[in-house]
Amino acid sequence: MSFEIKYKDARGRVGTLKTPHGTIKTPALMPVIHPGKQTLQVADYGAEVVITNAYLIYKNEDLREIALNEGVHELIDFPGPIITDSGSFQLSVYGDVQVSNQEIIEFQEKIGTDIGTSLDIPTPPSVKRERAERELEITLQRAIESLEVRDELMLNSVVQGSTFPDLRSKCADALGEMDFQVHPIGAVVPLMESYRYKELVEVVMASVSHLPDSRPRHLMGAGHPMIFALAVAMGCDLFDSAAYILYAEADRLLMPNGTLKLENLYEMPCSCEVCTNYTPEQLRQMEKPERSKLLAIHNLRISFAEMRMIRQAIVEGSLWELVEQRCRAHPFLLEALRTLKNYSEDLEKYDPPYKKSAFFYTGPESLHRPEVYRHLKKMKQTPPKKSVLLLPRSGKPYSERLYDIPERFYRVIRQQESLDQLEDMQVTVVDVPFGVIPLELDQVYPLAQNESPDSYDEDSLKMVRNILSDYLEGFDQVIISEEVVEAFSLNKKYPLEEYHFPQPLNIVVNEQERIKMIADYQFGAGSGEGLFSGDVKIVKSRKTGKIRHVYDDEELIATLRASDGVFVLAREGARRLHRYLPYPKNRVVVNEDAEPFAREGKSIFAKFVINCDIDIHAKEEVLIVNEQDQLLAFGKSILNGREILDFNTGQAVKTRKGGF
Repeated sequence: MSFEIKYKDARGRVGTLKTPHGTIKTPALMPVIHPGKQTLQVADYGAEVVITNAYLIYKNEDLREIALNEGVHELIDFPGPIITDSGSFQLSVYGDVQVSNQEIIEFQEKIGTDIGTSLDIPTPPSVKRERAERELEITLQRAIESLEVRDELMLNSVVQGSTFPDLRSKCADALGEMDFQVHPIGAVVPLMESYRYKELVEVVMASVSHLPDSRPRHLMGAGHPMIFALAVAMGCDLFDSAAYILYAEADRLLMPNGTLKLENLYEMPCSCEVCTNYTPEQLRQMEKPERSKLLAIHNLRISFAEMRMIRQAIVEGSLWELVEQRCRAHPFLLEALRTLKNYSEDLEKYDPPYKKSAFFYTGPESLHRPEVYRHLKKMKQTPPKKSVLLLPRSGKPYSERLYDIPERFYRVIRQQESLDQLEDMQVTVVDVPFGVIPLELDQVYPLAQNESPDSYDEDSLKMVRNILSDYLEGFDQVIISEEVVEAFSLNKKYPLEEYHFPQPLNIVVNEQERIKMIADYQFGAGSGEGLFSGDVKIVKSRKTGKIRHVYDDEELIATLRASDGVFVLAREGARRLHRYLPYPKNRVVVNEDAEPFAREGKSIFAKFVINCDIDIHAKEEVLIVNEQDQLLAFGKSILNGREILDFNTGQAVKTRKGGF
């Protein structure tokens, strides 16, 4: 199997999965095809891959004969990749199937399926733990057996464990050690049918966080487009849908924000060929078979359009905004989104720190996004100065809107020395959602590339007060603008004294301090001194007046990227960072075979990596070294550290320069 990640956002990824009958672009929706009741050519409406039921084919003599003689692709008339289920669904519904695990595995291979499935035990939600443990052991035994009897067949193996997160993780750990190609997350349909989305989040996160990153995950039975974005953000890559036809037969239309009943429609809801060519009344007057077919076409169009929108959102870095929009369509989806704050640490590791899209605050749930968690973690690692001045938000970048601050009243909450002799003062803007933004960092993504309402909601006020409580502990002197006190009701939290500066303040950001703080923020505490020690020369853009390049004499150290305000290393910068950072910090270590290609500036593929900094994020500047920690090249990571070590296919680092 070959699975490769192209783009990332949150835990979501746009990738490609190669199969014997073609390549699947993920995230992907797989329409369910009933082998004996096919009514639509789903490829005509955007399907790249489908799923059908091998057990139904096996039990029907006529279907079995065609499939064995001509193959499953001829049987259902679909030329692309086909995934087959093993009968586990029937087992969950009827309690028994008339086939063994070995027989159904061998049958799936004989009919030419692209990805087959072992006969797992789909334990439903809310059963007693003893039953879940017993059935999980059977699922794992059958997984082992399926590997022993298959020949070349690519195999699914389903993560089970009911609604016990620890059992889901145990199953995922065990299956991850085996040679499977795809991992479905099973027995979750009852959760979705009863709107238990909070528990769905817990089940999915307990599973994906213990599965290999290098294998796609399939959320079984998730066919409604309103759930796609949330599931993708949690790391699901494949979805199967019988909903398109089942809802159509019930005269219901799927939409990304819910379901519409045909009987209630005055206007058609979208611009697909069904909605533009028919009125609700015309559809209601049709014979049921014709009407169901047309509504199924609408449901497919909507479902595939949602998947395209999700992939685009991942590419541009706006997946979280889409998730927040979709989850506000239903109270229990919103509850599920709020549950994700319990997994902020995990999500932050997979979320790229730099994106094409700005950060839009859409409500209190935005306070728990990975970008906010990451910023606050970095702030805790920033060495404090002696004193701090807290100022209110202004136009961005803040430092370009803070010229002379006139003589006025401020508030003091801590004073150990005379305020007339302010030295070593940190000027920090207080704003939602990031809480505290030192002026030196006000051009760094996403601190400059974010928008939030001027009127703060109670959740954001409370969060900023908590952030300030931690942030201010490191300072001897704290001076707060009156606007900040009023905006965040700080007079209720701190004993404040009035103070005014004896003269207007002229706040100017020291450019040397700016570049060092950006480097510390980007590469870790102390990196700024390691990169920019000595007599460096700062060159600004003639057009914008912003820092563009930093030189050591005539040798370029780094360029400050205009789009997101972070440094892109040059050769001298890579040398300096390599000297300063201890092994294996910010490093990707390649084997002997890849060493000459790295020196030539060729991109690094995951299969040649033998070690790396596990804390690397996608899109970060990384150093490429050999086993002796000799610097070979540098570039931009495509995957994070965990993915780099787990993948054996695809690019890991896009090399910028070699030649060391």
